[in-house]
This record gives sequence, structure tokens and C-alpha cells, in this order.
Amino acid sequence: MTGAAHFALHSAFYNNHRPSPSPLIEEQPTTSTMVRYSTAAFLAAICMLSSNSSFGNVGFARAADMTEAEKAAETAAANAAAEEMIEQISTPYAPPEGSSAFAYEAEVNKMLDIVINSLYTNKDIFLRELISNASDALDKIRFLSVTKPELLGDTPNLEVKIEYDPDAKTLTIRDTGLGMTKDDLIKNLGTVARSGTTNFMKSLKESETNDISQIGMFGVGFYSSFLVADRVSVASKHNDDDTQHVWESLNGESSFHVGPDPRGNTLGRGTEITLYLKEDAEEYLSPYKLKEMIGHYSEFVTHPVSLRQIKTIQVPKVKDEFDEEEEEKKEDGDDIEVSEEEEEKEPEMEEVTTYEYEQINTDPAIWARDKDDITDEEYQEFWKVVSKGDSAGGAEDWTHFNAE
Repeated sequence: MTGAAHFALHSAFYNNHRPSPSPLIEEQPTTSTMVRYSTAAFLAAICMLSSNSSFGNVGFARAADMTEAEKAAETAAANAAAEEMIEQISTPYAPPEGSSAFAYEAEVNKMLDIVINSLYTNKDIFLRELISNASDALDKIRFLSVTKPELLGDTPNLEVKIEYDPDAKTLTIRDTGLGMTKDDLIKNLGTVARSGTTNFMKSLKESETNDISQIGMFGVGFYSSFLVADRVSVASKHNDDDTQHVWESLNGESSFHVGPDPRGNTLGRGTEITLYLKEDAEEYLSPYKLKEMIGHYSEFVTHPVSLRQIKTIQVPKVKDEFDEEEEEKKEDGDDIEVSEEEEEKEPEMEEVTTYEYEQINTDPAIWARDKDDITDEEYQEFWKVVSKGDSAGGAEDWTHFNAE
């Protein structure tokens, strides 16, 4: 077995047998290792295979058909690639600089275990909950700004923006709502047991299922992020706090970290949630799926919800001064007459990546439409959204009227 293979297997063994963290309320910043066991074992197999250049007759070159130099080059390349992949996966996790660790409250910890191990839940609900939370934060700052307009400050636009990054495999939901202070992050996201947490646990026990689709009804929908994320980072800025803080936690850990955001004040006001997606959740990096989900879950949100679209376009290549000087020298030294057609040659093109936000919820809200134009099915869909759950029973009756 190669050294790389031994390292991968050792890493998987260590992570499966490492001791549980101490249940302290606050501790010094720590560093932990995050390794996906199945991937590590798979890479170990790659490393072992790479020590022998013969892979059979399934599309790979047989050893008998290769020179010694080719065998050596292939083996070296395979080992290098495998070790690089192992190094990327087994990079130690470092919490935000200057942050402190806090233990989850016991009831929250139990709830997280249920969320993480929910196998039969529609994982799409995480986006429903995060959009709903963002909308609530926007409603709060809008309500407060009625009597105190100065609270909007330099961030007057109340909106939600969603971004996906295929390279980093992250999904980010950002709002310009009320925001949270450092104390808010610690209390709201882990250390203070809320009635919603207890009621949610009670509801699961009574139903004798692990279906967490109604998690939003109990005010703890944020934790559904761990259905799809290995790591969750929450940056937030509140008007009452001069410093922007960041909350961060790994999936499966019994603690989280909170500290000043190393990036400084990038939000102005509001909250930014970044999900580092699991390997089996990369479907949420698809702009088509995201657009469909956002359209469904933001249908009754009054604030603009936009998705950042990534496009690659062809544009004329911008020449630097050196290229222009070389062309001028060539033209000055060339006495051959050229036709107008030859002079008007096609410009050299290059690919450029552009980013543009597209508002998804452009249709008017249901309460802004004429009641004669709304179907019963639309009222039932509206009920599902405001009740924050896929309840078995629909709305039994409703009244829709306009008042000046």
C-alpha cells in the first residue's frame, strides 16, 4: 500500500473513532478535521491501483503495451492526482479567526441529530425556510423604519439575493433585513432553548415519524440547512452593533463558533447565509432547479427575491500596449498593399464570465389581485405557504376583500 493510501485509511479510521467534544458552554478556538469517509476509502483504492499500471482490458492501456518510461509516468501522475485529492478533502477545518466555540443547547442538539439523519424528507424545504426567514427579517426592519426612517441608513432597498457558486460548491442567501448582533447569533442559533424547539420535538414524537417538513411552523427552520450542507456560515450586521459577526458550524458537530467577520462590514445591514453543500446535494447548484424552487417558495413574498445568473459570453479581446506596439511596427515595416477586405478582419475574441441578478417573484401577490381571478387551488397553495408546512388538511374557508 502506498503512503497516500495508508494516510487516507488512517484519516477515515481517526474520524470514525475521534473522541466527542467536551460539553463546555464556551471554549478556546479549536481546529478539527473534516473527511468524508467513503471518499477517503475510495481514494485509498485509487492509490493502491496506481502502484500497478496494469488495469485489465476495460479501456485502459495494458502494461505489456507500454514502455517502462510510460509506466513510470502514468504511475507518478496517478499517485500525484490521488494525493492531491486526498489533501483537498482532508484539509483541517479552521473556524473563523478570533472566534469562540459554544456548545449547542441539549434540546437543539437532539433536534439537529434528527434533521441530519432524516432520510425520507424532501430536502427542498431548506430553501423555503431560508427565504421565509429572510422575508421575516425584511418585514421587521420595514415595520421599524415607519417611525424611524433613519434605520434604513445606506441600505434602503429591502430584498433577498441568492447566489450559487459551482466551483466552491456553495449556495448563499443574502437579505437586507434587521440583522443580528453577536448575542443574537449565539442565542438564536444554538444556546437558548426555545418553545419551538420543544414543540417540534414533541410533534415528531407524537407522529412517530422523522418527517421534518413542518419544521418552519415551530420557528426553527434554519436548522434544515444541515439537510444539504456539510458546513453552514451565517454573517450578520445589526444597526445596534458596529461590528459584523459570523456564526459557523459543521454538520454533526455539537458546537458552533461565533466571532468578528474577518472580511469586515460587507453587508451594511442584514444577514448572509452560506451553505457548503454536501456531495449528494450538488443539484442545488443548477440555476434551472434553483429558479424553479425560488419561484415556488417566493410566490407570496412581497420583497424582491433575485437569483444571480452566471453567463459566459464572447467579447473582442482587449489588447494591451505591447500588442498594439507590435502591430504598429508590423504595419510600418510592411509595404505590401492590402485590400479593404483584408484590413477588416474579424477581431480576436475571448470568453468573459458575467454576473447578473434576475428577479424571480415578479407576479403580483395574491392579496393584490382581484378575487374573481384567483382559483381555489391558488388559495390552498397560499395557505400552505403561510402555515409553513405541508399540513394534511387544507384551508376550510377563506374571506378575500379589498378596503381603502
